[in-house]
Amino acid sequence: MLCQILGRMVFVCVIGWSSLGYTEEPDEILLVPDVVVTGTQDSAFEAASQHIVTAQDIELQATDRPGNVLRLVPGLMTTNPGGGPGKPDNYMLRGFDADHGTDLAGFLDGMPLNLRSHAHGQGYLDLNFLIPETMKRVDAYKGPYQVQFGDFATAGAVNFVTRDVVEEGVVQVSGGQFNTQRHLLMFSPTKDRVRTLVALEGFYTDGPYAQPNRALRINGLAKATMNPTARSELSIMGTYYHGRWNSPGEIPLRAVETGLISRFGSIDPYQGGRTQRATGQVRYQYQTPSGGTLFAETYLQYYALNLVSDFTFFLTDPVNGDGIEQADRRYVYGGDVGYRQSGTVWGVESVATVGVQARMDDAEVRLGTQRQWVPLGTTSDSRIHEVSYSPYLRLEFQPTPWARLTGGTRADYFQFNVRNLCQSGCPQNPSGSVDAVIVSTKGNLILGPWAGTEIFLNAGTGFHSNDARAVVSSSSIQALPRATGYEVGVRTRQWDRLEVSASFWLLDLTSELVYQGNLGTTQILGATRRYGTDLGSRIQLLDWLSLSGSVTLNSAEFRETGTPIPQAPTLTGRGELTTRLSMGLTASLQMLHLGARPLTQDRSITAQSWTIFNFVARYRPKSKGWWQHMEGFLSIQNVLDVSWRQTQLAYETKLVADAAPVNGLQFTPGGPRTVSAGMAWHF
Repeated sequence: MLCQILGRMVFVCVIGWSSLGYTEEPDEILLVPDVVVTGTQDSAFEAASQHIVTAQDIELQATDRPGNVLRLVPGLMTTNPGGGPGKPDNYMLRGFDADHGTDLAGFLDGMPLNLRSHAHGQGYLDLNFLIPETMKRVDAYKGPYQVQFGDFATAGAVNFVTRDVVEEGVVQVSGGQFNTQRHLLMFSPTKDRVRTLVALEGFYTDGPYAQPNRALRINGLAKATMNPTARSELSIMGTYYHGRWNSPGEIPLRAVETGLISRFGSIDPYQGGRTQRATGQVRYQYQTPSGGTLFAETYLQYYALNLVSDFTFFLTDPVNGDGIEQADRRYVYGGDVGYRQSGTVWGVESVATVGVQARMDDAEVRLGTQRQWVPLGTTSDSRIHEVSYSPYLRLEFQPTPWARLTGGTRADYFQFNVRNLCQSGCPQNPSGSVDAVIVSTKGNLILGPWAGTEIFLNAGTGFHSNDARAVVSSSSIQALPRATGYEVGVRTRQWDRLEVSASFWLLDLTSELVYQGNLGTTQILGATRRYGTDLGSRIQLLDWLSLSGSVTLNSAEFRETGTPIPQAPTLTGRGELTTRLSMGLTASLQMLHLGARPLTQDRSITAQSWTIFNFVARYRPKSKGWWQHMEGFLSIQNVLDVSWRQTQLAYETKLVADAAPVNGLQFTPGGPRTVSAGMAWHF
């Protein structure tokens, strides 16, 4: 008897006649079609604010920056800090302007992506090495409620999950305004015993700036997945990324208002950078006969960056200007090993996971002065060796069909070692060693579903590490400031057409500390409190038309004074109208909104609010013929050609004509209406 089991209850059995003593051929063979079992993943959610970005969602996003994918997460806004493909986005989530990643943890198939004690900012999260089309999905979590996430997972965490294989290969070419072009090759050489994926991407643009960006991004990915035995799976993946760009930098609003430069001009056109990143990752899991899972992962990364910037112009050096160069060279290596076992405890369905994570960063981080890319001197130069070891325990219980309890605890032990490489002239460059440990606990209670509705109660503690140079410089600086979060939420799915989620949350941070890599100094801002609400919904208006949207309201303040935290987002909104027609046309009109927010504690300077619309359409014929392998696509960003500002900051600058420094708004301009189009061949 040969049985093929589909889902839990559907099966087909073919009985060989010879086994029953018959030798003649059967008169008739019954062919039973495959049965596809589908369902939602909502029951696996542990918080109302948890979100999954699917591959279908990703294909309708503009691909000029991989970080655009994160805009699909309700309440998570990204903006381009200026320049090309080497500098990461600014991430705004839950009252945090997380700069380049300090309070948002990023992972690729579980491999950590944030860079500790980085030359430009703590937790530097550069996603420009990702190829969106290689993503199977993106798992997004808010708050410090997940045991598997440690450093930087305070406001939230995102895990980019790659495909093992693609059913069709694709060759894609596209081009658009400002000499923009993007080319993609992606295919699976093998799909059976060894499942492989190869992807190559090239991107170039001059941008709308008076001084062309000349921004180049080259990405590659290779992945192989196999099953050495019936109970095991092995995955090996490598990526490579190279980027270079020119940048206008942040410009003073007053310079634009007086006509000194245009919106897309620059005070110092000699800014930009060069970067590269290579990663290797091996993942293995084994299903034991007892129903457990042994899993292990190891990774190695090489990273390099040379970033040339000029933020204050002639504030410090009236002769040569205030140009700086930040250089970072590092290796990051580590892994995760653990065991997961399911079973029953006193009649209660349970799952226990125990594991340990380890990570090492070996970095040389330097800050120096420059003029027009010519080095002038060294401000700081440090050799940093930062290590963490993190054992954790995760427990899951389901005592009744309408109640689930998940959570656990983790301990993170850090070693910070900094060695001063400066020979002279670096008075602010510290040396020393510090050890620190923090224990985090997390718990999630899920009730329901009742009438398609679940209720979520979440609580947990987390942390983000501080820059090693700051930690060893003073015993008063917290190495691992604790974050404590609470959340209550609800998710409901009605009539198979309407989904609604709402959550109310609070997050305390014991110390808001910023290492200012541009100056080589540390700013201690004190304890903070953030709270707010997230609302999201999706409705299937017609079989081919859906509408989704979200709005978040946040409050962020210092606990001692009650004054607002500069740059913290207070209101974000997103809406999307999507059509998927049977003829092969898919299209999306997306609205993004970021509300006004104070840039100073006294609210004297406020960031401009903005609303933009983006449009993406793709068409692939469904009729038979050679043309069914062709696909055309169109992207229009900022459809209404709104004049808007992306990164907005308030600090002192001094121009040549200024008699004294001026404290004012500095910004990078948002892009004008930008049209691009392309063709793809599927094979």
